[in-house]
Amino acid sequence: MSQTVRTRPEGSDRPLSEAYDTALLDLDGVVYAGGEAIAYAVESLGTARAGGMHLAYVTNNALRTPDTVATHLTELGIPAEESDVITSAQAVARLISEQVPAGARVLVIGGDGLRVALRERGLVPVESAEDEPVAVVQGYGGPELPWGRFAEACYAIARGVPWFASNTDLTIPSARGIAPGNGAAVEVVRIATGAEPQVAGKPLPPMHRETILRTGAVRPLVVGDRLDTDIEGAFNGEVDSLLVLTGVTDGAQLLAASPKHRPTYVDADLRGLLTGQPEVVEVGGAFRCGGWTATTGDERLELEGEGEALDGLRALCAAAWTAAGDGTCGLDGGKALARLGL
Repeated sequence: MSQTVRTRPEGSDRPLSEAYDTALLDLDGVVYAGGEAIAYAVESLGTARAGGMHLAYVTNNALRTPDTVATHLTELGIPAEESDVITSAQAVARLISEQVPAGARVLVIGGDGLRVALRERGLVPVESAEDEPVAVVQGYGGPELPWGRFAEACYAIARGVPWFASNTDLTIPSARGIAPGNGAAVEVVRIATGAEPQVAGKPLPPMHRETILRTGAVRPLVVGDRLDTDIEGAFNGEVDSLLVLTGVTDGAQLLAASPKHRPTYVDADLRGLLTGQPEVVEVGGAFRCGGWTATTGDERLELEGEGEALDGLRALCAAAWTAAGDGTCGLDGGKALARLGL
């Protein structure tokens, strides 16, 4: 795939909720954290929906079923139907169904989200390598997943059974902090077997395909907090993206982003859906956004001016990404980010 290298965040004269027909929203770190709604999420999504934007919730977490997720969102004040939720369990189940016979047995290492998605595709979830599965699927099973489940996967894979993973996120946010995600569990099986799974979740194409098939989006906007899943997934799907700073990505990571991790837009939270986006203008080798001007020095990024912190961050992104080209920026942006409180 050939794409123009993004060297600055884009501007938009129209609110993003009007410029795009569908928001493909990540959940953890975007809509909620630790099970509680993130500030401004409920109000912002309600306003976007009332204005005609279709909202779809796209998660790499394969543990919970779409119905469970939709119920949780509704309880938070964000009305959602089961059909509004797309999970990596659904994406991996479709991937498996295209490679095995209808009614085939699949060994499940994970939670109910995987079992429901497999049944939806006409496949039969089983619990043991002795049940003669034709595939193994691994997804996040929660913090209480027994160690013996990994061994069960290894026994089947050692017999030549193909291995699939819902996603390979190494971490997952929790109410107490960052916890090991499905990617960490996948590494356990990979180390023990030497095998490589087929992976469906963000940022890979099977997840984007599943999302578009289920939503019918024509002009989608991916909204996420992670560069290596949400934003890279949008890049791979050749659609626009909005990074919100309510999750795991900080300013330093954003400035150092490689081309596939550079979002179309950057905003503080989901209120960014309801507004236009300021343009970053290049003036004599410097980059101006709002009241801020960013330039590159010998070893660091420089920032002058005053105003909204996000405008300063957008200007710094333009300076850093332009200097990096198709690589990553090695200039020190710490002092400039400190001026913005980021």
